[in-house]
Amino acid sequence: MPTPAVSPPPATFNFAQHLIERNAGRGAKAAYIDDQGQLSYAELAQRIRRMASALAGAGVRREERVLLLMHDCNDWPVSFLGAMHAGIVPVAVNTLLTADDYAYMLEHSRASAVLVSAALLPLLQSALTRGEHEVRRIVVSRPSGPLPAGAQEFEAFLAQGEPHAAPAATGPDDPGFWLYSSGSTGRPKGTVHLQGNPYWTAELYGSPILGLREDDICFSAAKLFFAYGLGNALTFPLSVGATTVLMAERPTPEATFRRWTQLRPTVFFGAPTGFAGMLSSPELPARDQVALRLCSSAGEALPAEIGERFTRHFGVEIIDGIGSTEMLHIYLSNRVGAVRYGTTGTPVPGYDIELRSEDGRPVPDGEPGDLYVRGPSSALLYWNNREKTRETFQGGWTKSGDKYIHNADGTYTYAGRSDDMLKVSGIYVSPFEVEATLVQHPAVLEAAVIGVPDAEGLTKTKAFVVLKPGQKTDEAELKAFVKERLAPYKYPRLIEFLSELPKTATGKIQRFRLREREALAP
Repeated sequence: MPTPAVSPPPATFNFAQHLIERNAGRGAKAAYIDDQGQLSYAELAQRIRRMASALAGAGVRREERVLLLMHDCNDWPVSFLGAMHAGIVPVAVNTLLTADDYAYMLEHSRASAVLVSAALLPLLQSALTRGEHEVRRIVVSRPSGPLPAGAQEFEAFLAQGEPHAAPAATGPDDPGFWLYSSGSTGRPKGTVHLQGNPYWTAELYGSPILGLREDDICFSAAKLFFAYGLGNALTFPLSVGATTVLMAERPTPEATFRRWTQLRPTVFFGAPTGFAGMLSSPELPARDQVALRLCSSAGEALPAEIGERFTRHFGVEIIDGIGSTEMLHIYLSNRVGAVRYGTTGTPVPGYDIELRSEDGRPVPDGEPGDLYVRGPSSALLYWNNREKTRETFQGGWTKSGDKYIHNADGTYTYAGRSDDMLKVSGIYVSPFEVEATLVQHPAVLEAAVIGVPDAEGLTKTKAFVVLKPGQKTDEAELKAFVKERLAPYKYPRLIEFLSELPKTATGKIQRFRLREREALAP
């Protein structure tokens, strides 16, 4: 629970106004740098107030939802925080989905307005023709041509607002914003967060664990619509007065390296898949070409081999942690100067962790258990989904859906998703442990492991492997490689080579897609 050293937010608390007040003395400093220019802290504050006033003037009422379908750019934080400033609830959505997905989200959230990037406007228009919705206003960021009837250009809309608008008198327990889950196991769930939740992630993780400073330049490969990216590129840097680099395009190694070498970020936030791709890129910059002092990883557990290789090359640690959309950010993490690659570290002070068996009892050290977490940044509920809400939010505890092992030294080791764990010959096998071993092979870029039934109905492990460009190996070599490093029963009985693995839009491997693929195989 909250540590005594961290004071709770006051009874009247508006997160957007909180950030404006924290940076009142930094008016001329760059808050954001995107692909088209800079936005100072003074400009950010004024535009947040204008957006709040413009939304209210357009008839959007307090606690109504506005859909935020926008690529990472300087207009994104203005839109998100402007809505929160007015007590309106921004619903930040993934920019890589289909028109059907957006049609569902528009109907499910009952959004009364949409703030959208020009490049995504055709998708939005298609979504609006499908199903029912309550959208009354469309505001388009950075259009390059004429707009459809009923749509308004972002700057013109913003100009209608009052630059000195007062914040809504919200409290920390008022609805703040929504994030949709990735939907890797079905329809995405509208996760309702409160005005006070990002305050807690900044106070418990951003400042004490990452140690972000005013002189930092932050750059997140994870986009702002993702809970991880929202903390990295908005909550944490704005809470300490740092500068943030935003990138609209996909975070390919080449795009990332350009910004590392040209804009010189000091803190980078990525995911294991991205770090693996960068390390295998022929364009990987030298240590003296970058200004990095710290990196963070989340989304999936970071294989030890990737972390160790990165640190050897750049002399910089990757702080691996686990968070979730439901908890808003990381609650279990490694520490600067005390990284134990291959583990996810220890609980972030302010959060409680329990590992439980299937019948709800504590599990002993060394055995996998379902991870439950308790802390002040937990979401309120899944909108209009009582069944899933009760399944995930259990009293003060949130069931993460991950399995972990508690080690004797107090650290935790990832053991896979609860629905991904395999029982082979009566013994639990962690897919992640096998995957982490496979990627240590010099030819392997990525691996995913699932269980498949044999002719007798018993579970066998099967690995799907993606090789690095230009590398070669075979099934026998990889099996022998794993046998040398893990208990014999853990090696994959079957190996199939693929050109790529199925993933969610946020880069998480969709093992259920591989299971479906196997079920359809002749």
